[in-house]
Amino acid sequence: MQNYLFVHFRESTSPEGEQVYFALSRDGFEWHALNGGQPVLWAYYGDHGVRDMTVIRDRKTGRIHIFATDLSLSYGMRGKYHHSWRNINLHGSRDLAHWWSDDLVNWSEQEMIPLGNEDFGCLWAPDIIYDAENDDYVLHWSSCHRENGFGPMAIYYSRTRDFVTYSAPALMYRKEDSGCIDSAMYEENGRYYLFVKSEKNPETMIELASDHVTGPFERVSAFDQAMSVIQPGLYEAPTAVRLEDGRWCLFIDYYGVRGAGQGYVPFVAPSLQSGRFVRSDAAFSFPYGFKHGTILTITPQEYDRMMSRDWKDVPDPR
Repeated sequence: MQNYLFVHFRESTSPEGEQVYFALSRDGFEWHALNGGQPVLWAYYGDHGVRDMTVIRDRKTGRIHIFATDLSLSYGMRGKYHHSWRNINLHGSRDLAHWWSDDLVNWSEQEMIPLGNEDFGCLWAPDIIYDAENDDYVLHWSSCHRENGFGPMAIYYSRTRDFVTYSAPALMYRKEDSGCIDSAMYEENGRYYLFVKSEKNPETMIELASDHVTGPFERVSAFDQAMSVIQPGLYEAPTAVRLEDGRWCLFIDYYGVRGAGQGYVPFVAPSLQSGRFVRSDAAFSFPYGFKHGTILTITPQEYDRMMSRDWKDVPDPR
C-alpha cells in the first residue's frame, strides 16, 4: 500500500508563506497538513524564501531530496526587485535551495546549489527524475538565457548521480513559438512525459512525450483537447502522481484570484499516454490551497512516523 507526501508552499504576502510545507494523504485524495499548516523547513540563505518545490527519493541510498526556487517575493519584490518580474527573471538567483533527509522527520540544513552562470537569468521551478538509460538523475528547471537575448524562457537540465556534483546545464526543451515554464516529468512504460506551461499558443499546459529524458519531444494532442475546458492564462505549475489503482492524477495550480483562493485543481486520467485528463474537484479534499509543489510516494510506516512527530519544535526564525 502506498501513501503520499505533498511538498509545497503557500500563497502569502508574508515571509512564512514562501517556506517548505508538508501534507500527507493515505489515498492521494484526502490531504492533511502537518505542523498545523505551518512551515516544516525554513530558508535561511539566499533570498530567505523558497517556492516551487520538488522532491525525490534516491533509489540507491533511500535518501529524500527537496529542491526549490531560491526566491522571496515577500522580502524582495518591493526592494531588491523593484516590483518587477522582469528584474527577477534577469537578476534573480542562479542557485537552487536543497534539503535532504534519511527518515522524512529529521532534515538537513538548507544548502545552496549553484547551477547557473552569467548566461542564465533566475532558475525557476526545479523538477527531478531518475533516468534509467544513464542511471542518474536529471534536474531540470525553466530560465531565460543569453542565447536568445534573455527572451522567452526554456527548460534546461543538469545531471547528478550523488546529489553533490552536477553537470554543466544544457537545453532540454524550447518551444519555438513561445516561452515555457514549470516543467514536470514522469515515466510510464519506458516513455517519458513532460508537462510544461506554455506562455502562448496555447496559454495553458501542454504534454510532451519522448523515449529519452532529454528528448526530442512530441506533443500529446489528446491532452490539448483535455485542457481546452480550462480558461487560458490562469493555471500553471503542473505536478502529477500515479495512484495505487494505476490512474494518474495531475494537479494544476490555479492563480486566477488573489490570496487564499489560489491552489491546486485535480485532473485524473487512465494513463499519461492517453492524455485524457478529466477535472475531478469533488473527489479531492485539501485543508487549504497548496501552491507549486511535488508529491512523493511513501510507505504507511513513513506516513505514521511523520504524523506522530511533534513538528512544533521546528525553529521559527521570525
